[in-house]
Amino acid sequence: MKERSIVINLASGLEASPVALLVQEASKYESKIYIQADEKKVNAKSIMGMMSLGLDNGETLCVFADGSDEAAAVDGIESFLSGR
Repeated sequence: MKERSIVINLASGLEASPVALLVQEASKYESKIYIQADEKKVNAKSIMGMMSLGLDNGETLCVFADGSDEAAAVDGIESFLSGR
């Protein structure tokens, strides 16, 4: 299992459109991917779960990935959330 803390660097935070794109990014990977903010942990491939986090630009979250492509999954999510 890989995990990494990431600071969100998206001007609009994680509103509907960026959340949909993040879910698409997470869905590219075979690994199970979870995002945790404070005490809430959700499946990164679930649009409803991700929307429930209500994250803003500058907030820190933790990404967890477990599976055959876990390193690539964490890197891909970090790239997306960092605005790269």
